[in-house]
Amino acid sequence: MSLTSPNKVQTLQKALHAKAKAEPAYRFYTLWDKVHREDVLFEAWRRCRANGGAAGPDEISFAAIEAEGIEAWVGSLQKELQAKQYRPGPLLRVWISKSNGGLRPLGIPNIRDRVVQAAVMLMLTPIFEADLLDEQYGFRANVDAKMALRRVYFHLQQHRRTAVVDADLSDYFNTIPHGPLMKCLGRRISDGTVLQVIKAWLTAAVIERDGAREQRTTSARDESRGTPQGGVISPLLANLYFRRFALAWRRSHEAQETNGAIVNYADDFVICCKPGTASIALTKTRELMTRLGLVVNEEKTRMVDATKSRFDFLGYSVGRFFGQHGKSFFGTAPSKKSIARLRRKIHEETSSRWNSTTVESRVREINRILRGWCGYFDQGPVQRTYEIVTMYTERRLRRWLVRKHKRRGAGYRQYPDEVLYGRLGLYKPTPRPKGQPRAKA
Repeated sequence: MSLTSPNKVQTLQKALHAKAKAEPAYRFYTLWDKVHREDVLFEAWRRCRANGGAAGPDEISFAAIEAEGIEAWVGSLQKELQAKQYRPGPLLRVWISKSNGGLRPLGIPNIRDRVVQAAVMLMLTPIFEADLLDEQYGFRANVDAKMALRRVYFHLQQHRRTAVVDADLSDYFNTIPHGPLMKCLGRRISDGTVLQVIKAWLTAAVIERDGAREQRTTSARDESRGTPQGGVISPLLANLYFRRFALAWRRSHEAQETNGAIVNYADDFVICCKPGTASIALTKTRELMTRLGLVVNEEKTRMVDATKSRFDFLGYSVGRFFGQHGKSFFGTAPSKKSIARLRRKIHEETSSRWNSTTVESRVREINRILRGWCGYFDQGPVQRTYEIVTMYTERRLRRWLVRKHKRRGAGYRQYPDEVLYGRLGLYKPTPRPKGQPRAKA
């Protein structure tokens, strides 16, 4: 299913973007009538359906809606929006694993709320895209994480901004204060209905289920903080609020003193500065974040001299590397944490719990994981990393095949490379040839 917007929706988005770009101080007064347009709602449904995902607290799935009839379902939702009777439902909280072993809360809205959020996003994105800064790479069209990494490399290599603040914010999405965030929205949007609905999404109750038990909390409303991860509109809101920090940094005396440049992706960011000035940039960052109601995670934030050591950003290690004959250079390579996460995934996919599945399905799933990982981690000196990944995958798959078929040994004799890569079709990570264009992440 293509994610290209229908012509009428595209035309509307282009008009909104052109207006926002031409008049930076313009506020949009009438947007709700566009949100509940039939073509906008169908496009919103199409995007949500393409993303998939589980049902929300009401347990109504995409399949159930399709069985009812999409046209009837969208028509009913449109009438509700036109009459301004729409009220968001609660969020279903689930916990997902973080790379550091902790857990991250994910708030899953009902599909009905996801579609309305997507419709609002179709209207707001072209407006605020005109305002987002070049430093911001997350959740935007035509830019991606690897472009952010190349920008960091540019700062290190071309501008010698080698003093780096490797920053981390404590629970960014869940601590964004609602009042200032709504002011960010109100700077461009004066449609009261749109603002009221967004505020209702921000303050929605959260349901957490443990078997038959159900607990309902209202911490977001009580504390007036947070934009729940899992909501369609949350990435845009996070970008808008981070823009306040990036603008304040640009205008600060410290930005001039350090020649510091921010590179931001979602809640991750670094500040690349001229040598010897990272402490000045970090002090100013703490001050600005405090004024914005955010907290710098001191345990994970550090200052790095990129001429002597490396730092991790967006899954890569960035900094000084050594090539043949000991010659050093600035570069990027998959971080140790990223490699370890991949190994855990491969280990999981070749554990005994999958012994009852077919060999074809296991290899297909492993290939999907490897292709996705290598599609992102293809920058810098990756040959040795790919070799490590390949050897580990081969060993784990052979062990799984031996257990599955109740054979003895490590599997090298029964399942040589010719079998793994020939008959079974296992994907082998291979560095991209020099000069070949990079695919987007």
